[in-house]
Amino acid sequence: MTREQLSVLAALPQLALSIRQPWVHCIFELGKPVENRTWATKYRGPVCIHAAKGMTAEEWLDGLYVARAALHPEGQTGLIFPGRKDERRLPRGGIVGTVEIVDCVTRHESPWFFGPYGFVLANPKPCEFIPVKGALGFFDWRKNLEVTP
Repeated sequence: MTREQLSVLAALPQLALSIRQPWVHCIFELGKPVENRTWATKYRGPVCIHAAKGMTAEEWLDGLYVARAALHPEGQTGLIFPGRKDERRLPRGGIVGTVEIVDCVTRHESPWFFGPYGFVLANPKPCEFIPVKGALGFFDWRKNLEVTP
């Protein structure tokens, strides 16, 4: 790894949260402001977003329906949900960016929220893809770096 690559890695938050596609795409490209979870957190601050390896056709469809409801309440938007041909291009299996978790709520006005808990997100910033094995909950992603020979 080059010195430049190492400095980029060092600048990223220690903790990561794994999220399945297409929800990662929705956070970084469509303005999804809340990540739904079945568990609450007291953590506040920056985290890396890890795009999980898996994504089923049902998850893609769920994302499409929620995105349509969230983005098209009046029928018009310039934002685009990835089409069936593009779903394979969604990055998976690594760190794709950072966000700040600013709150954990049980109610939110966003149509993206369906709970029971929502991690309220701010300042999404994509980064160059870093292959990393995912984990449940918050995890130290550096311990899961996939080293290629």
